[in-house]
Amino acid sequence: MRKPTESRLFGRGTWAESRRIADILRTETAGGLLLLAAAVAALVWANSPWSGGYRTLSGVEFGPASWHLELSLAAWAADGLLAVFFFVAGLELKREFVAGDLRDRTRAALPVAAALGGVAVPAVIYVLVNTLGPSGAPAGWAVPTATDIAFALAVLGLISTHLPAALRTFLLTLAVVDDLLAIVIIAIFYTGSLAWAPLLLAIVPLAGFTVLVQRRVRTWWLLLPLAAATWILVHASGIHATVAGVLLAFAVPVIRRSPGEGPGLAEHFEHRWRPLSAGVAVPLFAFFAAGVSLSGGSGLTGALRDPVTIGIVLGLVLGKTIGITGAAWLVQRFTRARLADGLSWWDVLGLAMLGGVGFTVSLLISELAFGSGTARDNHAKVGILLGSVIAAAVAAVVLRARNRLYRRLCAEEEHDWDGDGVPDGVAEDVSRS
Repeated sequence: MRKPTESRLFGRGTWAESRRIADILRTETAGGLLLLAAAVAALVWANSPWSGGYRTLSGVEFGPASWHLELSLAAWAADGLLAVFFFVAGLELKREFVAGDLRDRTRAALPVAAALGGVAVPAVIYVLVNTLGPSGAPAGWAVPTATDIAFALAVLGLISTHLPAALRTFLLTLAVVDDLLAIVIIAIFYTGSLAWAPLLLAIVPLAGFTVLVQRRVRTWWLLLPLAAATWILVHASGIHATVAGVLLAFAVPVIRRSPGEGPGLAEHFEHRWRPLSAGVAVPLFAFFAAGVSLSGGSGLTGALRDPVTIGIVLGLVLGKTIGITGAAWLVQRFTRARLADGLSWWDVLGLAMLGGVGFTVSLLISELAFGSGTARDNHAKVGILLGSVIAAAVAAVVLRARNRLYRRLCAEEEHDWDGDGVPDGVAEDVSRS
């Protein structure tokens, strides 16, 4: 009788899932570099002699006023383009837990626990700073809770580290679960007045979309109007319109497919929409959200004295590191699992630090918490930028110092893949599952 294998944290998954994750990460890394470029361009323009042009461009309004959609370009980026981002994130999360390696609850426990820890601890640190300090603003407690996967992967690309596939998969899954938690927080805590009539009406196009996708309909001229109607009605209800993206994603069916079968509907949508999300939607949102003026009393000097900025920086740099690492340690402690061969807690610490790179969703929550363009919103954005840069720099030092080990582990992974589609040492685990 075969002895049960010991549970390993950050162990390699199946070959098919590893290949799929690798494709996703390549797209997100390229998108992350575009995001960085867009954020830098916005900062430079907003602090140049031509900053008035940036403000004018951000404030240009268009759209049908009768549908309450006469929005500025910045608002269209936040409400419209980020709905695409959350649609893709919702597809990825459902795919992971229904048909991916995370359908195994023991493998799912680690990224889910890490995401929860990475949300809770930064929020607690922020609230403590803004409650104990004078003139604090506890309403922004959710700002430092988000991890930006595109930004984080761009950092990995810039430092050229050979991070093993299992660690990259963990980072991706953690960030996706983080995004889902963020959308729940937005829907519950950052919804003002709720209009029930459009919210109930939104069920009609959402139901129509669900029926069509459940029947594997891919016809865009049927699905896109229903998705747009759902978004419009959710927007009119007072709930942030990005919630519609997640609802639509969860309506798409996901099934487990055998090796060699073609892509399902969820994979088809993800393949079509992820490049738009990573390459267009997120960079454009970053461009309109990251243009913070750093001059004057309300700029950098004022921001560094504000408990909002301090709480966000501490939340991203310390809170994320403590929360993610602590949650991973608790999973290891209570499941009696071991880290995968060759890895140590330094690697977990480096990933946790990289989780402190918050950008896209943090910027969105800042606008919802403080109001777009207000002094507190600008201070929060300074904190997001500063905290993300510090977290990225410290994580780069730790992960770069371990790069020789990662290079060896990646070489072993490539050597272990054989022609049967399953890595050596994993075939038996797959058959038992």
